Amino acid sequence: MGTAISLDLADDLPPARLHELADDVFGWLREVDARFSTYRSDSEVCRFDRGEVLLSEASAQLRAVLERCADLWGDTDGFFDAYATGQLDPSGYVKGWAAQVASDRLIAAGATNHCLNAGGDVRVRGCSATGRPWRIGVRHPWDAMSTCLVLTGTDLAVATSGVYERGHHVLDPRRGAPATGLRSVTVVGRDLGVADAYATAAVAMGVAGIGWLDGLPDHPHAVITDGGRCLHSTRLPLAD
Repeated sequence: MGTAISLDLADDLPPARLHELADDVFGWLREVDARFSTYRSDSEVCRFDRGEVLLSEASAQLRAVLERCADLWGDTDGFFDAYATGQLDPSGYVKGWAAQVASDRLIAAGATNHCLNAGGDVRVRGCSATGRPWRIGVRHPWDAMSTCLVLTGTDLAVATSGVYERGHHVLDPRRGAPATGLRSVTVVGRDLGVADAYATAAVAMGVAGIGWLDGLPDHPHAVITDGGRCLHSTRLPLAD
């Protein structure tokens, strides 16, 4: 998926079972990469974009993702746009969605205590191996070795969208130009795909995204502006 992915399984299970669970997670993520990667010309999403696969021929997963992206386009007033670049790229939803599905599968398999980190999009369930709630560090946008915030919880989906690694790569779909104003946006919820899309949309909105985020009752958030201001909602689950 073009990013580093880590998995921490904290349940007291036999090593063989833990390896099996981890293999299932990474097998699923490789399957998602093969289907949705925009860097692989043979992926289903690229073949669909070129017209080589019709919607009626598309997999159930691709159809579901396209439908969800359309819903999110409406929810964000068009700022989450899978066609913002002129080509189909649902990556702003797919990475979080894939990690959410993987976490749900772990819960169904009895692994109720885990942390899955997909390139900064994090899904935690239960407690860490210490028996305490998970702690999730949010990377400092100007110092890769530091955190600017630390969150804690037992059932959190934490998605961060920022410009500190690839520059201003998120497009404002209305201007067709890179969005500016926000250096980093972190959104917390229960569905990592939705949180991922909301964080991306807020970056695309620029400074106006702060007010938009404030109107989301079930998604606490934190924002760091290009000028270095850090703003966050009062309900953000900050660690002591």
